[in-house]
Amino acid sequence: MRKIRVIDLFAGVGGLSYGFSKDPRFEILAANEILPDTAKAYSLNHPEVKMYATDVAEFSGDVFKADFAINPKEVDLIIGGPPCQAYSTSGKRLLDDPRAYLFKEYHRILKDFEPKFFIFENVSGLQSMGQGKLLSEICELFGSLGYETQIQLLNAADYGAPQIRERVILTGSRLPRQFKYPTPTHTDPRDIPPGNAMGPRPYLTLGEAISDLPLIKGGEESHSYASEPQNDFQREMRRGASNHLMDHNASFNNPNLVALMEALPEGGLPKDLPAHLRPKSGFPNSYARLWWDKPCTTITRNLGTPSSARCIHPKVARALTTREGARLQYFPDRYQFFGSRSSRNLQIGNAVATVLSRALAKSVGDYFDPLAVHEPPREQQLPFDASTSRLCFGEARE
Repeated sequence: MRKIRVIDLFAGVGGLSYGFSKDPRFEILAANEILPDTAKAYSLNHPEVKMYATDVAEFSGDVFKADFAINPKEVDLIIGGPPCQAYSTSGKRLLDDPRAYLFKEYHRILKDFEPKFFIFENVSGLQSMGQGKLLSEICELFGSLGYETQIQLLNAADYGAPQIRERVILTGSRLPRQFKYPTPTHTDPRDIPPGNAMGPRPYLTLGEAISDLPLIKGGEESHSYASEPQNDFQREMRRGASNHLMDHNASFNNPNLVALMEALPEGGLPKDLPAHLRPKSGFPNSYARLWWDKPCTTITRNLGTPSSARCIHPKVARALTTREGARLQYFPDRYQFFGSRSSRNLQIGNAVATVLSRALAKSVGDYFDPLAVHEPPREQQLPFDASTSRLCFGEARE
């Protein structure tokens, strides 16, 4: 039986591809990514995948057929998510941003290839854009191609990432059975009853993720680990990596900013600072320090910029390094990024946490398995409800 053939659109550095590349049931044939540094980084880690480093508008079934001599209809699965900045709840959200309508290119390619299944992922802010009308439009458009679509809001922390990172996962299927989203393996420790050893594990914390990395200062770098791995997560991150630590360097900050960061308590915000140190601009979660014993909040492409969304190290007066950001996205230490520090941080901050892609790949692989036990398709098509994650058809609820 041949492998499940996959194409990854808007592939980024390969966070969503990662889980499918590690599951032997899948074969990723092609990927598309417009940013040159990011496309290069993808190819460094997935050399067996043909990369179309171009605008998605230039990719089509005809282009694919010419390169692979495979009928586009023989592709089984399309995955990917258009750039999310237009949907993000961090900063301005603009419906007139052309990136907000790249889902139409995704729809064009679905129409070209007619895969059996697709995964369309994006940030949680997509739910409320245009008071839910944009998401409803996307569902209606994809559903018009004959797909039964479902939506769930999945949190990467629920699957083992040391980061609270929610993503809208929209799936569509032409197969005659109900798709099951992956079951969470972790949860907020406050929700675990005492003595409950059989349920989900507690969330992984920032400290557990990076405690073996040196506590360098701003403007410094280190190529050596601070210690041997301290837990299973760190052992997994370092498996197959050399002893030469990559991408652990911190940007230099001026003395005033260093003084601000030194005065921040753990988990602190600008309001916790003395008046003379408080910044005069920024969003409410700018210039904010993280917690050592909690998961990281959602990191962004500006994870190395203290004035960005909460990204200041809990113990040092600096923002996160590229390697710390990669750990929080569950990229192993051997995973390669490419370009300047800001380009590498963009690749990490825009990615899907690889542990979430692994969970999705397992669920999709089981779904394609004809010997697996599946629920029958639901008879009634329900509208999307962000609070309970239901089937996606019709108008979104307020």
